Amino acid sequence: QAQLVESGGGLVQAGGSLRLSCAVSGSISRLNTMGWYRQTPGNQRELVAVIFSGGTTNYADSVKGRFTISRDNAKNMVYLQMNSLKVEDTGVYYCNAVYRAPFPWGQGTQVAVSS
Repeated sequence: QAQLVESGGGLVQAGGSLRLSCAVSGSISRLNTMGWYRQTPGNQRELVAVIFSGGTTNYADSVKGRFTISRDNAKNMVYLQMNSLKVEDTGVYYCNAVYRAPFPWGQGTQVAVSS
């Protein structure tokens, strides 16, 4: 059974950095395109970063130049390095597949950015 476990969130001041990690297990193929999603209160979950199996990446305009997504297929891990954090980056971050039906969602990891 597919399982996703996110970690690495926390409270940080604006301008700071965090590195999120996602442990991928079960039936999730290393060929899957993976992404990081962000959910803020009252809003739908939005896709902020994508990484294809070969390493190509795409970013939402709101995070471009500040966030970097990466993956380690040998370790079944997906990462999100977040720099120059802004208050509006606050939310719960999830990883999951992209361009296909999602796997069961993990619990997410909370990111809070204070001004």
